[in-house]
Amino acid sequence: MQSSDPQISIVAPLYNERESFPHLVSRLNALMDSSALSIEVVLIDDGSRDNTAQLMQQLALTDDRYHCVFLARNYGHQIALTAGMAAAKGTEALFIIDGDLQDPPELLGEFYAKFQEGYDVVYAVRKKRKEGFFKKTAYFLFYRFMKSISYVDIPLDSGDFSLVSRRVANVLNQMPEESRFIRGMRSWIGFKQIGVEYERDARVAGEAKYTFKMLRRLAYNGIFNFSEFPIKFVTNLGMMSIGIAVLYFIQTLIKKYFFGGVPEGFTALLFTIILFGGIQLIGLGLIGEYVLRIFFQSKGRPLYIVREIIRKKERQS
Repeated sequence: MQSSDPQISIVAPLYNERESFPHLVSRLNALMDSSALSIEVVLIDDGSRDNTAQLMQQLALTDDRYHCVFLARNYGHQIALTAGMAAAKGTEALFIIDGDLQDPPELLGEFYAKFQEGYDVVYAVRKKRKEGFFKKTAYFLFYRFMKSISYVDIPLDSGDFSLVSRRVANVLNQMPEESRFIRGMRSWIGFKQIGVEYERDARVAGEAKYTFKMLRRLAYNGIFNFSEFPIKFVTNLGMMSIGIAVLYFIQTLIKKYFFGGVPEGFTALLFTIILFGGIQLIGLGLIGEYVLRIFFQSKGRPLYIVREIIRKKERQS
C-alpha cells in the first residue's frame, strides 16, 4: 500500500500523449514494483486534445500510486511542470521526466544515489540525442550561446530532466515568474548540484509536441530572464551607430574642405536611414520584450488553473 507521504514524486507533464501513455505506465509500474523507495507518480494533463486525460483518469481511479492533475487548458510545458511540482508530495525529492520517455525513468536509482551523497540537484547531461540534424544543431548552439551570456551558470546540454530535493522544489514553488525557464531557475537557486550523463532516447511513440514556435519562446525566456545581454546589446549597438555617424560626418567634412566635393544623391541618405531605422527597431523590439514580461507579471494572475485532481482514487474539483 502506497504511503501517504511518499519519499519520491515522479513528475511528468503530458500533452496529447495517447500513443506513448501505455509505454509510460508500463515502465513506471515496473520501476515502482522493483524499487524499495516509496514512490508516487504525478501526471499533469496540459489541456490535451486527444484522450490522454481519459486514460489518466482511468489509471488514477484504479491505482492509488498515481496522482493526476488536469489543467483547465493548454498552458505549455513549463507551466504544466510547475503545476506538477506544486502538487507533488514527495518528502525527499522530485524526479522530473518527460512523458514521451525520452528521459528514461529507470535512471531514478542512479540519480537518487547522487542525492544520498548530499546533492540537492542531480541534472541529466545529454551526451547524445537521437533527433534530426537541424534540431540537434539548434540545441547545441543555443546551450553554448546561453552559457556565454547568462549571469547564472546553466549547465551545457541539460534540460528539465532532473532530481531535485524537497527544499529546492519548495523554493521553485515559491518563485512566481510568469515566463518560466525552469532549468535556469534551478541553477539560480544554488545548493550542491551535479550532472549525470545519459543518452537521450528517441520518442517511444507519437510526434514531438514542442513546435519551433514553442522552442523559440522557451529560448526567449531563458535569454531575457537570465541574461543582461539583450539590453547591453542595444546600448552597444547605439554606441556603435553613433561612432559610424561621427566617422561619416568627419569624412564628409574632409571631402568638402580638402577635396572640394560633398557626396551627392540618395545612396548615402538611404544607407543612413536604413541603418539607423533598423537599429532603432531592434532596440524597440528588445525593450518591448522586457515590457511585455513586466506587463504579464504585473497582472498578478495565477500561473495556471486546475480543473480537477485525482489523488488516492478520489476526485477533487
